[in-house]
Amino acid sequence: MFCDHVNFGMTRREFFSRFALGVGGFALMNLLQRNASAAPVSPFRGILEKPHFAPKAKRIIYLFMAGGPSQHDLFDYKPLLNKMNGQDLPESVRGGQRLTGMSAHQAHYPLAGSIFNFAQHGKSRAWVSDLLPHTAKMVDELCFIRSMHTEHINHDPAITFFQTGHQLPGRPSMGSWLSYGLGSANENLPGFVVLISKDRIDQPLYSRLWGNGFLPSIHQGVQFRGGGDPVLFLKNPDGVSPASRRQFLDRLAELNAHQAAELGDPEIASRVAQYEMAYRMQTSVPEVMDLSKETAATYALYGEDARTPGTFAANCLLARRLAEKNVRFIQLYHPGWDQHGALPKQIRRQAADVDRGCYGLITDLKQRGLLDDTLVVWGGEFGRTNYSQGKLTADNYGRDHHPRCFTIWMAGGGVKPGYVHGATDDFGYNITEKPVSVHDLQATILHQLGINHEQLTYKHQGRYYRLTDVFGNVVPDVLA
Repeated sequence: MFCDHVNFGMTRREFFSRFALGVGGFALMNLLQRNASAAPVSPFRGILEKPHFAPKAKRIIYLFMAGGPSQHDLFDYKPLLNKMNGQDLPESVRGGQRLTGMSAHQAHYPLAGSIFNFAQHGKSRAWVSDLLPHTAKMVDELCFIRSMHTEHINHDPAITFFQTGHQLPGRPSMGSWLSYGLGSANENLPGFVVLISKDRIDQPLYSRLWGNGFLPSIHQGVQFRGGGDPVLFLKNPDGVSPASRRQFLDRLAELNAHQAAELGDPEIASRVAQYEMAYRMQTSVPEVMDLSKETAATYALYGEDARTPGTFAANCLLARRLAEKNVRFIQLYHPGWDQHGALPKQIRRQAADVDRGCYGLITDLKQRGLLDDTLVVWGGEFGRTNYSQGKLTADNYGRDHHPRCFTIWMAGGGVKPGYVHGATDDFGYNITEKPVSVHDLQATILHQLGINHEQLTYKHQGRYYRLTDVFGNVVPDVLA
């Protein structure tokens, strides 16, 4: 409720003169004029007037494999595990490191060599298993990091740590930090879009992973769904015309402008910006989600799964379309990699889900001249153990969580193609060369977008926060 002295009959000139004095007033005024790009403090602009230095990438496509893919069965070939298959993991290798409660009380830790065949590919001679034949064809476009490590051994804190830089909920996600720092490059679409493989619901995901935390709400991620309504509650209700919706938003913006003048709450500007974004998305979202005009050659590249909305392949195709629209941060989640048992059967399914889509995405971006300024990241929250969780047989085994070392890859966006960074021991249990922490990876990603990770901060409850907390170093070896 507003105070009695607010004059609802003021002229347009009086109205703008008064509420422009409030915090966020310029942004609100600009939104009302439908020209967000012209305002010096528009909610669609980042806090940085320009990047700290010349960026190599303009956008991120992050392919997150939730659950922890097994590096031993995909990328980190360890013939010693096959040679010692069934023998106990030497205590000298484990070194007393903690295990999860799911395998900590096993009487034995039998080493489990992969049942899948590995081969070296491309000029880089990178090892890839036969689970990923399409990925194997593009290894010279990829930068593998085999020496990733994290402190977190369970899914929730480990995934939250990768997405927000902290293991506890409440911090802004990486996409939100980029939106806050650099703003949106397309005022008709969110700067941060989330796509989830709807056919893989093995493991729950939670919206706080793409939340804005303590940053203004305009920076939160927006989930686009496959099939049906891509964004919930975006359509006008029955009986509400576009003209009446426009009139409603104009009047609502005026009321919010009065409140901004009275209270000086910057979140009001974010609220109005979101209303306006939702209005524009009524047209822009159906357009970008409409794959009907994609060519047969494109579907041949991504595979037939790309014709089914909500699959990983379809989401990869959408990611390319969103990249063409200059969406700043595009997050794909593909759950289902948590293979404590029956790993050979389950990982076949998972690898088949993502192999063709990843190949299609990288190849498509390159063909369209987008790979140079688009950084693609692939990986999960941790790796898997080199020993079997539960019974080991000739054709079946499981693997527990392993945070000490695992593999991710990146492509495009100024990273070094055809390069393998870091190494693990012959057992694939510990890092032997060039370790890379989660904060190091985050610092490197920000660096490629022209951001010094130590200088992108936000003051909250008396303390300055950043994505990398008080840690993180850019990894220069992976940069081209």
